[in-house]
Amino acid sequence: MIMWHDLYMVMSAVVPLYVAMVLAYGSVRWWAVITPEQCGGINRFVAVFAVPLLIFKVISATDLYAMDLRFAAADTLQKLLVLAALAVWCRLAPARYGRFAGLDWSITLFSLSTLTNSLIVGIPLIAPMYGPHAGHLVVQLVVLQCLVWYNLLILLFEFRAARLLVAGRFPVSLAAVCVDPEVASLDGSTAEVAPDGTVGVKTEAAVQEAGTTVEANKDGGGATPPFGLMLRLILPIVWRRLIRNPNTFACVLGLAWSLIKFRFHLNMPAIVANSISILSDAGLGMAMFSLGLFMAIQPKIIAGTNTVTAATMAVRFLLGPAVMAIASAAVGLRGTLLRIAIVQAAIPLGIVPFVFAREYNLHASILCTGVIFSTLIALPVALVYYIILGLL
Repeated sequence: MIMWHDLYMVMSAVVPLYVAMVLAYGSVRWWAVITPEQCGGINRFVAVFAVPLLIFKVISATDLYAMDLRFAAADTLQKLLVLAALAVWCRLAPARYGRFAGLDWSITLFSLSTLTNSLIVGIPLIAPMYGPHAGHLVVQLVVLQCLVWYNLLILLFEFRAARLLVAGRFPVSLAAVCVDPEVASLDGSTAEVAPDGTVGVKTEAAVQEAGTTVEANKDGGGATPPFGLMLRLILPIVWRRLIRNPNTFACVLGLAWSLIKFRFHLNMPAIVANSISILSDAGLGMAMFSLGLFMAIQPKIIAGTNTVTAATMAVRFLLGPAVMAIASAAVGLRGTLLRIAIVQAAIPLGIVPFVFAREYNLHASILCTGVIFSTLIALPVALVYYIILGLL
């Protein structure tokens, strides 16, 4: 039975996160003590230092040898079920629902329904509900999300960009593809076609300087490009994005140290541990503060119509947990583990999917609404799930 004391413990752990967010929002909108230009510097500090160090600390302190494989399997199955459903939707829906079908909406719906803010909101929200072990389970999902699902999201975005680039500009009979080392993304790029048919993808800045660049080879333009050609375009970009991402570094290093630490029972030298802790301890509060700054610099807190907002929240708080319940039952989760799996699937949308959506110019306003509004209502939604599941 749910006791008032349990609810108070959850509130006391989560409300301080909202205090940091409101203070940041007020610092820009109400009191004008932080300018929009300064917000960029604070957000950059959080992205490059505070959150990666927080990720490292959380993962490195978790015994991954004790990883609950069934719990991780439920999370993986949830995402695979969503991907399979979206693949069917892409195949069958365009004839009747063309506006809301296709790869673009599949990427957006996958982000909304499965990719959560596990690190910043999930762990502080779920640990008071179900105990420290629940927090460790969520950390396991943080590892999977950082190493697998965010990189799959990059792959989907780059696949979309490559398809648009190649289909709109080049013939399907190109001899080879080479990607310039300075190119960080295929989105918004042009290409240089050599006499032998080799394509070198260049950024706009590089093109304005390379004088032999051509905008398109018109023969065959608009045709569907071969899958192998797009792979040769995409894979170097994905690898480049992967090795330049500080969160990926933090996740890999945290994973490596966790395996070493709990295998050989070693402790990190105090001078290193304290150097990491001084910033990582502030990472959670700074991340929520950064989210508040992001909300404050938007023209509107909630972008889009009420219908779009309602649909976005339905996907985030209803579809995601529903598919997780199916996946969890399929792998045999029962009791408390089943409740944890469902509640963690109902936490807010992660910030990283919005960052990617803005970078690739794909439904960024929808993801923005998803991040902001889902964070605002996360506590009451999680409490409703917690109470209902506790009564079953």
